[in-house]
Amino acid sequence: MIIGIGTDLANIERIQGTLDRFGDRFRNRVFTPIEQSKAERRRDVAGTYAKRWAAKEACSKALGTGLAMGISWIDMSVTNIRSGQPQMHLTGWAKKRLDKMTPDGYQAFVHVTLTDDHPWAQAFVVIEAHPTVTVDGLSNS
Repeated sequence: MIIGIGTDLANIERIQGTLDRFGDRFRNRVFTPIEQSKAERRRDVAGTYAKRWAAKEACSKALGTGLAMGISWIDMSVTNIRSGQPQMHLTGWAKKRLDKMTPDGYQAFVHVTLTDDHPWAQAFVVIEAHPTVTVDGLSNS
């Protein structure tokens, strides 16, 4: 079952302006070291940051909070698996919120997709819950 959905659209030029103005202060407040490392290796640094910014905004919406109620930007992190597919990781208050909204007997999965077409970066996040017990009564874990 779907227990949360969120989307966000970020302007890459606005993110570039914020990077130019605030530099490491902005990077360290919003992005994890892994996200920073990924972005700084890319040709389109601002676009990479903008997609991750949009993912964090979308995730906070899927959690039903927006960026309020104690969620820190770095409580939500985007990495990529070997194939390039993005994955959302939650820690801190974001993880606590996810755990609270996940029904008993279910396990939550956070799906994220990113795209950009200059000057826009977009993200969608869907939070899905699967039963931890299958129909034959055996645990999925």
